[in-house]
Amino acid sequence: MNNRHSVSEAQEQYWQLWIYLLPIAGIIPAIWTLSRKKGNTRQQKVSRVAINLLLTWSSAYILLLLSADRTSDLLAFRVLYANALLTTGYFLTCLWLMTRLKAGKIPHLFVSDKSSKVSDC
Repeated sequence: MNNRHSVSEAQEQYWQLWIYLLPIAGIIPAIWTLSRKKGNTRQQKVSRVAINLLLTWSSAYILLLLSADRTSDLLAFRVLYANALLTTGYFLTCLWLMTRLKAGKIPHLFVSDKSSKVSDC
């Protein structure tokens, strides 16, 4: 009975972390977790990764969109194409982080010296 409870708790933990990594929509629960200072270290780490990733993408997206508006047609097309590539990269990065989570690792964007297994935190 105790084992069943720990399995359901682990699944709940997995789905919470997975929701944080949803592109665009995951920012709301991630901000909620960090602002309320609730959750364990895994939740806070994944929340920070999700927020940093979204803020980086959204600021680059807006800058490229504004610069496309102020250039000639041919250059605007190229800037908007770069914007589309950036957005695709954001979504693929979120999917990659979700697969790392499925593999049992804490999703992070940069290589760290510490072990990144979920069981270590």
